[in-house]
Amino acid sequence: MIIMAKKKGIIKGDKRERELSWSGKLYFPEILKGMWFSFKHIFRPTVTVQYPEEKIELGPEFRGRPVLVAEEGMERCVACGLCARACPPLAISMQAAEVDDPKERYPERFEIDMLRCIYCGFCEEVCPEEAIVMSPDYDFNFRSREEAVFGKDKLVFDKEQLKPRLDWLAKKRNPNFGKVYKFDHTNNIHTLRNRSELKQLKDQN
Repeated sequence: MIIMAKKKGIIKGDKRERELSWSGKLYFPEILKGMWFSFKHIFRPTVTVQYPEEKIELGPEFRGRPVLVAEEGMERCVACGLCARACPPLAISMQAAEVDDPKERYPERFEIDMLRCIYCGFCEEVCPEEAIVMSPDYDFNFRSREEAVFGKDKLVFDKEQLKPRLDWLAKKRNPNFGKVYKFDHTNNIHTLRNRSELKQLKDQN
């Protein structure tokens, strides 16, 4: 076995590498090294944020709690149920209902159990209407399990409030849009995501 190990180039470690020397057994040199390391940091500029008095400004790429996007006073969600099916911890539940609108359906009840949510962003990725996105909100608390179930009263946000995240998603999903591939922008307009642009096209025609 020793010969084979040498042929294959395997280098065995020193059996005494874990044994402490005389100075190591005293522990004082290692303690002094640790104290010296801490002492040097006393004179360096602090980077600690005094939370919660000071809040961290997070970029649009941050995945906070998921919220629903509202446009023209109504959530974009069509209650298709894809987000609930994609959710690994089964944190999302909804009840669909019909509405007098081109989208035909809306979530009469939409709830997210924040104790189950793992902020993976799968719900955001599978949503065909870009109706649920990850917000920058990370500072929230609750005293009971019932309070942890967020309904539409805590989930619905206007599109303008979520604009940084929506713009970041558009850039992420279409990195070559308008650069490499040149085509008419109107060919990529969604029926619900771009209602304002669709109205302008109808007025022009």
